[in-house]
Amino acid sequence: MAGAGMVFANGPAGAANKKKSVLVFTKSSGWEHEVVKRTGGKPSIVDDAISDLGYENGFQVGVTKDGRIFEEKKLGSFAAVVFFTTGDLTTLGTDGKPPISAKGKRSLLEAVEKGMGFVGIHSASDTFHTQPDPEDLSNRYVAHGEKSDPYLRMLGGEFIVHGKEPRLQTANLIVNDPKFPGLEKVSSPVSFEEEWYSLKDFVPDLHVIMTLETKGMKGECYQRAPYPVTWARQHGQGRVFYTALGDKPESWRNPFFLNVVAGGIRWAFGEDNREILPDLSEMAPGYAEIPPKFPD
Repeated sequence: MAGAGMVFANGPAGAANKKKSVLVFTKSSGWEHEVVKRTGGKPSIVDDAISDLGYENGFQVGVTKDGRIFEEKKLGSFAAVVFFTTGDLTTLGTDGKPPISAKGKRSLLEAVEKGMGFVGIHSASDTFHTQPDPEDLSNRYVAHGEKSDPYLRMLGGEFIVHGKEPRLQTANLIVNDPKFPGLEKVSSPVSFEEEWYSLKDFVPDLHVIMTLETKGMKGECYQRAPYPVTWARQHGQGRVFYTALGDKPESWRNPFFLNVVAGGIRWAFGEDNREILPDLSEMAPGYAEIPPKFPD
């Protein structure tokens, strides 16, 4: 063990002094996805997959579900933090793991602004919803803009809802930036099966990496123009990367998806110094559309 419930998953903690360290944080205060569940004390699918990416790409990986880590001084030793989380992380919530304190949340946001990389995967956008967040989800269908939760402003967008019938469906991903790390050899479009998130409140300075082609998709929440599902942005001195992909356990064995995650991590901690420019309006001109809310 190292610190607040943290384990260095791909080597001894001392190795962190020789290469960049990445913290993988998977607390679930809301819905706990299968890919972050730990059964019988074994690492989760996400823990193992990102640890393997660390071996392959030369970075150290620490994994934890303990929110107290964000009040520890060692937070500053990480080059980047990866979130696969849900809900209001300042509450004990679903998984019963120690929450992030209000101070810890501020420390996280300040660390990113001062230069720590941040990588959000899938339900990282289903985290720290702008309050109130009632059970009927009505507030998620409102564009809050600059009044959104500070975490979501840092991340770049917020999850509204996903389709239910079917929950999973195959759709096309348009690769808007084929030069972004991990996408260099990918041809657009990419057919991919996912629990697709309908998202909103995109921060205007996003650099769009992939958009979802919504034409022909089933479900009211996708009756909208194509919108970003993978992006990057600069937050102060920190680099922020997000992808809405990653719900299915099978995805964590998919080379395309794993290359996207690895590329996002490498970019977030500064391995790739290529400049990114805001292009939200150009790549997704209908990004501000919010689908109508239908009753359950």
